[in-house]
Amino acid sequence: MAETDKAGDLIAQISAASKKGPPPVHLWNPDFCGDIDMRIARDGTWYYLGTPIGRKPMVRLFSSIIRRDGDDYFLITPVEKVGIKVEDAPFVAVGLQVEGQGEAQVLRFVTNVEDELVVGPEHPLRVELDPATQQPSPYVRVRTNLEALIHRNQFYQLVELAVPREIDGQAWLGVWSAGQFFPIAPQPD
Repeated sequence: MAETDKAGDLIAQISAASKKGPPPVHLWNPDFCGDIDMRIARDGTWYYLGTPIGRKPMVRLFSSIIRRDGDDYFLITPVEKVGIKVEDAPFVAVGLQVEGQGEAQVLRFVTNVEDELVVGPEHPLRVELDPATQQPSPYVRVRTNLEALIHRNQFYQLVELAVPREIDGQAWLGVWSAGQFFPIAPQPD
């Protein structure tokens, strides 16, 4: 089957499934149909056959059926599973709203595909440091096994909100949201 035929079939299946609410991709286990030439860049841009997908509704539609199994990413419908490439995370957190202060603070992110989530037990925040450069890569869980890379501007907002707290005898800087503390960096001496 040609690449364009696969994409057309996939779009038709997604459209039919999405009319009933968020697709339950975690319940679908169709046969693997191979990889398609689709890639999500680190900045959140989706590419098909090397060309950016410019239609936001189409990207939003595809983003609703992405699933991660191990280190691999797939677009899944009830009858088809195709592999795609993801450079870092499939989503980017591009907006941040802060409500309240201190331990009562609530952090609300919006992703590049318009998902909204509140940082807390269901959507934890984590920061990974590059071992070579010590540059932070902050993430927030969007849904099972899928994360959004937090855009640099929103990460700077988090850093400005950071407060000190000791965890297991180590001093950390972090942020509160939904009654939970999320460390983002060791506190400098």
